[in-house]
Amino acid sequence: MATEKDQLKRVAIFCDGSSLGNQSDTSRAAAVALLGYKGIWRAFAEYLGNATNQQAEIAAAALGLESLREPCYVRIHTDSRYVVESMVGRFRRKTNHKWWERLDRAAGRHQVSWQWVQGHAGHTVQEAADYAARRVAAAGRVDEELLRDTIDRIGAAEIDLLD
Repeated sequence: MATEKDQLKRVAIFCDGSSLGNQSDTSRAAAVALLGYKGIWRAFAEYLGNATNQQAEIAAAALGLESLREPCYVRIHTDSRYVVESMVGRFRRKTNHKWWERLDRAAGRHQVSWQWVQGHAGHTVQEAADYAARRVAAAGRVDEELLRDTIDRIGAAEIDLLD
């Protein structure tokens, strides 16, 4: 018998946040989420202004989930152990409560699994998310051409979502 998970679209989200000047009064932060479904990728970004790196990482995961138009089975890949461990209940949420509320709301309608990916280790899609987040933070705005270039960097990468 088919389970609900079998009936949902299986989507991969690679997300990354960046805060240039982290924890200073002039930090420039951004969140990027790259959504993959059957080898087709879309990029979403949000300029956050003054936010910490941890807040940007949380926002990136929320952005990806908020960008989905219907409930899905989602595997979120992030280089933030803070996000993964907090979302699976191994870390207590002592700070950033409004950011966690956003992520909890976004995750609520999906079946989500959390996967830590080592940052700066050559994973094509994660590196593309990192590049885009740093560029959006540096520019202080979302640039649609940058998002198109980010998708071009990925190509048609397929991610296994069979578990």
